[in-house]
This record gives sequence, C-alpha cells and structure tokens, in this order.
Amino acid sequence: QVQLVESGGGLVQPGGSLRLSCAAFGSIFSVNAMGWYRQAPGKQRELVALIDSGGNTNYAHSNKGRFTISRDNAKNTVYLQMNSLKPEDTAVYYCNADVISPGDYVQLNYWGQGTQVTVSS
Repeated sequence: QVQLVESGGGLVQPGGSLRLSCAAFGSIFSVNAMGWYRQAPGKQRELVALIDSGGNTNYAHSNKGRFTISRDNAKNTVYLQMNSLKPEDTAVYYCNADVISPGDYVQLNYWGQGTQVTVSS
C-alpha cells in the first residue's frame, strides 16, 4: 500500500557531501515522523536523524553539526543533507516513516529499500 522511494546515495570522498531523498507513495492520509537510519556491515541498524510532522529534529551524536534532516510535507518527502563525510559514515542508509492510512486512520511504520553510501578515497 505504501512505498518509500530513496535516491541520492553513492560514492564520495572524505570531506565531501551527499543529499539523500525519500518520498512516500501510496494510500496516505498523512505522514507523521520520518527519519533516516543506517547499517554498516556487521553492525546493528542505528538512528541517524528524525523529524516529526512539526519540523522538530533529533540527531545522533556522531553526525550532529554535519547532517541536516528536513521535509516537504506537500510532497511527503524527507531529505538528509550530509556534509563533511567521514569513512565511518559508510553504510546502507534506510528511510523510515510513520504513515496514517485514509479511512481507518491507522498508523503504520514503513521502511525504504536502503541506499548505499560509501565514503572512501
């Protein structure tokens, strides 16, 4: 019913920048909190940043000051601007969203397919 479609991942040198995008499509009444998570090989998935429907944000300690999360409510889209990237930022980045369905107004959580971010020289 709902899909999260990501774009913007790729290979970048240390100190470089990337901008990730994630748009929600399908049967949607509204989108509440949206966020980005990442998972490196052999490690558990971890929070990168969150943004609620009012634009309030939360960041992981490791990237606060380097990353910026934002959203366009009209497009049901969340963005992650990543600056001053480090090799340890290398991971698969996953979009996540809480979506309210029309009619029954039930909230469900959805994940994107993941997009690879590699920081290497």
